Amino acid sequence: MLDHIGIYVADPEKAKAFYATALAPLNYKIHKEFPEWGVVGFGEAQPDFWISKGAASQNAHICFLASGKEMVDAFHAAGLAAGGKDNGAPGYRRDYHPGYYGSFITDPDGNNLEAVFHDPNPSE
Repeated sequence: MLDHIGIYVADPEKAKAFYATALAPLNYKIHKEFPEWGVVGFGEAQPDFWISKGAASQNAHICFLASGKEMVDAFHAAGLAAGGKDNGAPGYRRDYHPGYYGSFITDPDGNNLEAVFHDPNPSE
């Protein structure tokens, strides 16, 4: 079980704006900031996802759990609106497992972000 995860970003203010928008559909918000260090903590109830100023973490894959397909769709749309790049439109990924409904975006630093809903009653 993970308690929290952190990645480095080249531009903390740009990343903060991106993640505040992209993660809002997943009920994530900013919980803690240390501006003097370029550190921001996001989470639903407490900070469990942190960004920190430094050499950008590249090729990280971070998957956020969603409570429904609509949340996955909203995450993808919000990520694109925030300046992310499409890396896989919302949909079922049957090759992963039946009911795996996910979407992918790439953040400004090149990290692959995903939202997934494990649908117990897939319609496709």
